[in-house]
Amino acid sequence: MTDTATRAPRQHKVDTVAEITERLRSSDAVFVSEYRGMTVKQITELRGALRGIGAEHTVYKNTLARFAAAEAGVESLSDILVGPTALTFVSGDVAAAAKALRDIAKANPLLVIKGGVLGTAVLSAADVTALAELPSREELLARFAGALQAPLVKTAGLLQALPRNFAYGLAALIDKQAA
Repeated sequence: MTDTATRAPRQHKVDTVAEITERLRSSDAVFVSEYRGMTVKQITELRGALRGIGAEHTVYKNTLARFAAAEAGVESLSDILVGPTALTFVSGDVAAAAKALRDIAKANPLLVIKGGVLGTAVLSAADVTALAELPSREELLARFAGALQAPLVKTAGLLQALPRNFAYGLAALIDKQAA
C-alpha cells in the first residue's frame, strides 16, 4: 500500500496545472462561471459566441484550477472555484467578452457568472456585470477621437473666419466706394 500523502501527482495533472497557470498569466482577463444544468449544445453555442471575440470557455477540475491560481498569484480566485465551474480566458476586448457572457447568461439562466480576474485584480459577479456595461473598444476610441477633433475643428473655423470677414469687409468697402 502506498500512502496517498506521499504519492507524486500524475504527470497529466501536473501538465494541466502548468497549462492553466500559463493561460491565467497570459490572458487579459479570466471569468469564472457556473454551467450547472446546461446541455452540451448550449455550452457549444456559448463557446462559439465567445471564440468570435477572442475568448475561450474551458472546463477544468477545480482542484487543478486552484493550484494554478495559486501558482499564477491570484489565490483569491480559489474562493469562487466551487461547484461545476468553467473558466473563460479573454485575450483582447475584455468588455466585449463580459458583455457576451452577460447576454448569454440573460438568455440562459443556467449560466451564472461568479466573478473573475482582470490583470491581478479579482472581480466579483457585480464587477463583471459593470464591466459588461462599458461601451465597446471601438465606441470608446470613436468618443476619444471626437473629443480630440472638436477643439481642432473650432480652431480651424476661427482661423477661416479672419480672412473671410476681411474679404467681406473689403468687398463692402469696394461696393461703397463704387456707389
